Amino acid sequence: MARRERTRHLIELGGLVQKAGLVDLAADDRQVLYGAFLDIAMRMRSDDAAHAAALFKRRGARAFADEAEQAAEAEREKVRAAFRQRSDAE
Repeated sequence: MARRERTRHLIELGGLVQKAGLVDLAADDRQVLYGAFLDIAMRMRSDDAAHAAALFKRRGARAFADEAEQAAEAEREKVRAAFRQRSDAE
């Protein structure tokens, strides 16, 4: 079971890499991606690690919230469109 959980965790992390747009920005170049991750790790090990972590966390939280709002707005638009279509049919 631990192997399955680890696999799921790794897939989710890969999804975050994709969601952040890094795959496209790096032209799917593993060396570029690995170098970027090493840069993040270096920042997280620096004397300013707490500040870097707080900054990354705020940016991530903001991005998740924006994405959730966009999804909610898309869902509301679907409902409005269905309502308009239903009203037009009557």
